Amino acid sequence: MTALPLSGVTVVSVEQAVAAPYATRQLADLGARVIKVERPGGGDFARRYDTTVHGQSSYFVWLNRSKESVTLDLKSPAGRDVLEELLARADVFVQNLAPGAAARLGLDAESLTARHASLIPCTISGYGTSGPWADRKAYDLLVQCQTGLVSLTGTPEETARVGVSVADIAAGMYAYSGILTALYTRATTGVARAVEVSLFEALAEWMGQPAYYTRHGGTQPPRIGTQHATIAPYGAYTAGDGKQVLFSIQNEREWVALCERVLDRTELADDPRFATGSDRVAHRDELNAIISERFARSGSDEVMKLLDLAGVANAGVNDVREFLDHPVLAERGRWHDVGIPGAVVPALRPPVDLAGIDPRMDPVPAVGEHTERVLAELGLTAARIERLRADGVI
Repeated sequence: MTALPLSGVTVVSVEQAVAAPYATRQLADLGARVIKVERPGGGDFARRYDTTVHGQSSYFVWLNRSKESVTLDLKSPAGRDVLEELLARADVFVQNLAPGAAARLGLDAESLTARHASLIPCTISGYGTSGPWADRKAYDLLVQCQTGLVSLTGTPEETARVGVSVADIAAGMYAYSGILTALYTRATTGVARAVEVSLFEALAEWMGQPAYYTRHGGTQPPRIGTQHATIAPYGAYTAGDGKQVLFSIQNEREWVALCERVLDRTELADDPRFATGSDRVAHRDELNAIISERFARSGSDEVMKLLDLAGVANAGVNDVREFLDHPVLAERGRWHDVGIPGAVVPALRPPVDLAGIDPRMDPVPAVGEHTERVLAELGLTAARIERLRADGVI
């Protein structure tokens, strides 16, 4: 069996919620040993976001497979001593503690690199560790609002949040790629470099296109529901059976094909109202009326078949249940069973396939499940472990 790419890499993470756990889970998928440090008693508060997965939180199950859970009270000197022993053997340390908490515990990047020269510390914050908002708490929806994303999402009448934690996911992805880059840099130069990412700056990067559009166009892209703000036609239309079909025209060849083979209106291909992409956006309402009238005369299956024959990309508008049953996921073998406390559930494989490599998809840990084993590996005696437990440190 081929060894996983990150086998031999040890990650210690004082993590909670979404961003940091998402970064470290991806490291675990590739074979890193991830030791998740949690509060004694309750653990990561994301464990209690909901109870929908056989009593476990859907967030926690998604983000924490293949990790080892160790409970430590980091406010106690004894708990910090144990953490120091873990860090002395670690390659990477990840934390997304509340503003100022890492520095108070001596877990900020500067302090860590002074004590552990080969350690790669990764800090995930809300708005950065410096600057005017360094001390502000940040959660996903707050950051969606601060970056202007919410102002782009929804209908002309009402804004809406994006339905998944995009700021957390963006920060977790950049933390993951930053850690991989730092591991490569350390391997090639011997220098361990700290990694820092904030939710705000991660999502700010994703706001690049509307930022350029607004700065140089004078107005921001409009909110228009399932339509695309700057490309037309690109959006969802209701077919005669009441189901929505979304399609996208990306170039003039596709526009001509749509007119001839789907709309049955060949004259529209040369209509000056729709001659270019910008013209079609300017006359979106007229164009939408034409498309809606044509789609209303056919069922969704027929509409999608016509779009396929015309070479126009399209899709039905699925709900989550339809997504779960999607034939691509089934036929490409993307589901894999993963253990959770008290049950086994299907989980999606990581989206990146490495030839010859099967990702690790081990169980989701219970709170403190691996505490005694990990502490014993550090050389702590059974008596010391029992004393730590009696004192509430673990």
